[in-house]
Amino acid sequence: MLRFALLGAGRIGRMHAANLAAHPRASLTWVYDAVPAAADEAAAKHGAKRAASVEAALAAKDVDAVLIASPTDTHVALITAAAKAGKAILCEKPIDLDIKRADACWAEIAPLKPVVMIGFNRRFDPSFKAVHDRAAAGEIGRPEQLIITSRDPAPPPISYINVSGGLFRDMAIHDFDLARYFLGDIVEVSATAGVLIDPAIGAAGDIDSAMVTLKAKSGAMAFINNARRCSYGYDQRIELFGEKGMLQAGNRRATTVTFNGKERTESHDALLHFFIERYREAYDAEVDHFVDCVEKGTTPLVTFADGCEALRIADAALESVKTGRTVRLAG
Repeated sequence: MLRFALLGAGRIGRMHAANLAAHPRASLTWVYDAVPAAADEAAAKHGAKRAASVEAALAAKDVDAVLIASPTDTHVALITAAAKAGKAILCEKPIDLDIKRADACWAEIAPLKPVVMIGFNRRFDPSFKAVHDRAAAGEIGRPEQLIITSRDPAPPPISYINVSGGLFRDMAIHDFDLARYFLGDIVEVSATAGVLIDPAIGAAGDIDSAMVTLKAKSGAMAFINNARRCSYGYDQRIELFGEKGMLQAGNRRATTVTFNGKERTESHDALLHFFIERYREAYDAEVDHFVDCVEKGTTPLVTFADGCEALRIADAALESVKTGRTVRLAG
């Protein structure tokens, strides 16, 4: 039984708390949050204890691993402290908003040989994983083109935009990781972006709509489209095209029932609301994989280096928007 301390009990932290408590090979033993009431609530709900500080959680004898679900600007410090305490680490994305800080973090903890996994949970979505595995088995031959559609149902509050690091580092970073998952190392990034949805997002210095083209070292290409608002719900689709065929994974709904009537035909249920609902199975599988890695001493599917590479692509996309030029990455 892998015993966890949860660091961060906000929206995603509460989801992780429930997943850890329900996992057959994990247990939630401690919860810490900068807001004590949030930690108290999560701990009480799942039979855990509230830690008065991060240091107390890391020093607890009944903690083998930490799940970091706190704000992004705390990730580097918490990863570093947990690694020095000898704990296995599962950290929500991104590692940081500054690639230099992320690189420095790894330089400091690498000698400790910590188990660190970054929470790019979409690699664990059953449909996306099936596309990956079937392509890897040769079903479509050599992959040539990847299309990723990722649109949120509504923009987040401006208070969140102000600390998010921007659309590329906050939202599209999942898609950059998926592109690497399907196509391997990325060597070219070209992006165009704008403010088409909410002028307040532009006033905050961010964008709300973007299209990004990537080229992989293999020569394969990826196209990613992002929007902070989608009138019909949380739009999450991929298409992988190769020399022998194409694999697609579409949106998820509560049921597969369709309605046909006088005024409309083939009407479906609405799309699952947002990321916690849409990727519920992926979050479960992510934790299961992490527990496996710790128990068996194997390398996680999503490493610290993967987290850094996705951040480098995000930075390159932002540079491309600002300069109007294609940005080359080392590959």
